[in-house]
Amino acid sequence: MTATRKGATRAADIPAHVLQALSRGEMQSATLAECLALDQAMLARTVFAGLSAPALKAVDAACELGVLKRMTRIGAVLLDEMGETGIAQSRSHGADMVRGWACFMIGAQSELDLQARLAAIRPLADDAHFGVREWAWMAVRPHLAQQLKASIAHLAPWTAQPSERLRRFASEALRPRGVWCAHIPALKHEPEQALPILSPLRADLSVYVQDSVANWLNDAAKDQPDWVRDLCDQWLQATPADATRRICQRAMRNLK
Repeated sequence: MTATRKGATRAADIPAHVLQALSRGEMQSATLAECLALDQAMLARTVFAGLSAPALKAVDAACELGVLKRMTRIGAVLLDEMGETGIAQSRSHGADMVRGWACFMIGAQSELDLQARLAAIRPLADDAHFGVREWAWMAVRPHLAQQLKASIAHLAPWTAQPSERLRRFASEALRPRGVWCAHIPALKHEPEQALPILSPLRADLSVYVQDSVANWLNDAAKDQPDWVRDLCDQWLQATPADATRRICQRAMRNLK
């Protein structure tokens, strides 16, 4: 089976044999429900049979945590246990969750500078699987938020990449509020800092990118509604494209 099959949208609807195959790394998840329901402890034991007893104990403990803390902790455990070899093995694995661990192993590398971290995460940000692409930005977002100005400068050129996945990463990784992640107060207070990323994407032809930009602005509208209204007015006057109209309509969907 492949990730293009029709998967279950609720954990309760996942067939037992599919859940077992997912938990053994034998197939990719087709839906978010499948991604979240698989047994990561079993997967770690199957994929990395040589993990030490302390590492396995730490993985088991991590599986009791919420999803983002779980991924973060497992990534740190695997990095500590296997280092760069583990990253290489994980990023090339056929199971999307294992590649997701690679994202968080990269996130856990304390010695990387920002440019090196973005270079390391880039292939995973451009992964064919929807889940891996989400893990990619979540894994490095804390580092991006800590060096916000530099992150914006590094990500701005990504908005011109041929891959819609990389263009979308540039926007999604720095959403002021985001999903399953800590907010970025500086962008809630001064969203205009992100214009080097947002402006080049204002007429992007990809719906995948359009949705991210619209969601970014919808986040910002919760704190700076007038700024979002003014920006959309400026965009619509300068670039009256269908894509821009769609972005602005979705960006202001919760504004009265």
